[in-house]
This record gives sequence, C-alpha cells and structure tokens, in this order.
Amino acid sequence: MIVWLNGTFGAGKTTTAQELVSRISGSRVLDTEKVGEMLWHVLGVPERDFQDFRAWRGLVVETARQVLDEVGGTLVVTQTVLRREYWQEIHAGLAAAGVPVHHVLLHTDRDTLVHRIETDTKEESAGARQWRLDHLAAYEEALPWLRQEARVIDTTRIPPARVAEIVADDIA
Repeated sequence: MIVWLNGTFGAGKTTTAQELVSRISGSRVLDTEKVGEMLWHVLGVPERDFQDFRAWRGLVVETARQVLDEVGGTLVVTQTVLRREYWQEIHAGLAAAGVPVHHVLLHTDRDTLVHRIETDTKEESAGARQWRLDHLAAYEEALPWLRQEARVIDTTRIPPARVAEIVADDIA
C-alpha cells in the first residue's frame, strides 16, 4: 500500500511522514524526488519540473512496485503533484500494478503557508525559499481537482503528530 501525502511546500508532508512511519509497522518513506534527481543526470535539468519527464512518472510507479515486492509493508510518499494528468498517470500505473493508494492532501491557508515557508529553519538559499513561495499559485489552481481526488486534512491548527494519527486511522 502507498500513502501519498500531497500538498504544497509548508503543508507538513515531511514531518507528517516521519510521524506516520513511527505509527505504521513495516512502513518507510519513499522519496520520489530522488528519482527526479537521478533523471537530471541522464536527461538534464528540465525546463520546468522533473515531473514533466514521462520517465519520472513511470519510474515512480515501477520503483514503488518493486520496493513493495521486495519489502512489503506501506510506502509513505511525500510528493507534491499539482498536474492532474500526472497524478492520474501515476495512480493508474499503481492500480494496474495492484498497489492500493491512499491519496491525502495536507492543506492549509495561504497565510499559514507563507509563514511556514518564511520561517522554515532548514538551511536553504533565499532563491529556494522564493521558489517555494512562487509555487503557491499553482497549488491554489490545483485545489479543485485535488479536493475531488484526495482525502483533505487541514493542517492549519493540527500538529503533525495528530495529522499522522488521522491518516493512520483512515487506513486501518
């Protein structure tokens, strides 16, 4: 099984994932960003986003399938996917491989997102922080379809530990 934590930067995906794997026996985080980074070395830096590489979407499906075949359990993926056609391609590939997916959208309001991004303590350049802020509009544009296709959890006033409890209860 896969628990896919979607949402924009600052929604709490990474922290929630860490809390979630501590609650679900046999679970681990699958960082699909690493698949994108690998493709940069082969295909070059994409014009917009590594998700635009068809190979990324296919490799995410295949990697998840093979990891689950190898170790079983639950994979927790923390990946923002804002293009509906990309999500549908990934979801269809996982379904064809017999992998159940629980798609969870971690959501919070714009002001909270901006505050979280601007006060994030992880070391990053001002350009990286601005890149995260610049993607809020794309997230807001994707919200209508995300709300249709995912379980939405508002993380504005809920700590990541509680969000993880909600997700764990949902999949139990």
